[in-house]
Amino acid sequence: MTALTGKRVLITGGGTGVGADLARGFHAAGAQVVIAGRRIDPLQTVVAALPGARALTCDVTDEAQVATLFAQAGPVDVVIANAGASTSAPMAKTTLADWNAMLAVNLTGTFLTLREGLRQFSGWGRLIAVASTAGLKGYGYVAPYAAAKHGVVGMIRSLALEVARGPVTANALCPGFLDTEMTDRSVANIMEKTGKSEDEARAALAATNPQKRLIQPREVTAAALWLCAEGAEGINGQALAIAGGEV
Repeated sequence: MTALTGKRVLITGGGTGVGADLARGFHAAGAQVVIAGRRIDPLQTVVAALPGARALTCDVTDEAQVATLFAQAGPVDVVIANAGASTSAPMAKTTLADWNAMLAVNLTGTFLTLREGLRQFSGWGRLIAVASTAGLKGYGYVAPYAAAKHGVVGMIRSLALEVARGPVTANALCPGFLDTEMTDRSVANIMEKTGKSEDEARAALAATNPQKRLIQPREVTAAALWLCAEGAEGINGQALAIAGGEV
């Protein structure tokens, strides 16, 4: 028996990066794992290595699809809103479509996921949003992304007050630049626009973290598992920076 035996966790954006690592970590902790995403192939690759885990497709920006996702998943105890995306452009060159797209997946998608999870809780529950240090500070050239992540942090802080008198908590995890596929795309973008080498581009991103290294997905997973463990009942409404120092 492990701490999460008998509990079911639903993880959006579960096919790659942090989401895939969360799936593996919660499965190892004894939870029943359901992962969701827009593309079935990477989801199936993850669950193939996790006996009993399930993969469901869902676009978290679509209210009806999110409702269907939870109906298919069945009652869940832990909801991790991890699905997200990032683009980079100067503010003056950011289109309204770019802005709306970033808010749709990073903020509205998190809202829809957590709201549906909250609606189906019948007792103990954990709501976790994977935000970013961009939800705690500014970064140049990602204004829509940072605005969305700031919105996630504000939503979590408000939601935490609503659930504070019951057995549910709501928290945000705010990693710095991660060693994931999303960062790989950022590295490629820096290389294209600045002419830097891959090592130089990666070092530039790592330098934004106080420890001057990229955060590993397993560090985010460890924090999420802690929020679900005994002794973390009083951790509610927090935006936990996972960045190696003060943000």
